[in-house]
Amino acid sequence: MLSTVSINLHPTTLLCLMEQLGKAGVPTDPAEAVDTAIKYWLAAVRAGRTGSAPESPPRGYQWKSLFLPEGTWLRMTYDTDHQYAIVKGDELVYHGHATTPNQFAASQAGSVRNAWNDLSVRMPGEKHWKRAFLLRRELEHAPSASPAPTSAVPLRPTTPALLASAQEAQLPPSPACASAPAAVCA
Repeated sequence: MLSTVSINLHPTTLLCLMEQLGKAGVPTDPAEAVDTAIKYWLAAVRAGRTGSAPESPPRGYQWKSLFLPEGTWLRMTYDTDHQYAIVKGDELVYHGHATTPNQFAASQAGSVRNAWNDLSVRMPGEKHWKRAFLLRRELEHAPSASPAPTSAVPLRPTTPALLASAQEAQLPPSPACASAPAAVCA
């Protein structure tokens, strides 16, 4: 025989859970939903997928359609001279000063240049340099990924993200949930 214990749950949290289960069409007893959510949360904690601070957005320099992550090197070759700039934080830095790819290329040649044609790029972790115009061309021809629909909630969760999927549903809260703290019925 399976024994159970009771835990204290804020009434507003329970109402929000019941409302979410109803809107999602999930015929699950709230106690079973809470038990399942806790099991998935524990599995995620054991796997190291939760419990840490939110990840900060990636730093880097946005060069028109091409994102250059922090640590990316740009190289300008003119005659036999090579000069280098690096992406630090959100800036492209050359000799300690923020610059743009166009300004960097022009400063080496002493005239207006097309930086896409003149600069080579080495992304973090890469061994080889690649011409900027080739990176841009690859980006333009890359297949775009269509976002997966987030409105459907499975009867049985297929990933440990049960709690996250409930937050992603973005359903309007009931009046009971409207007065609850944001973290409760988000």
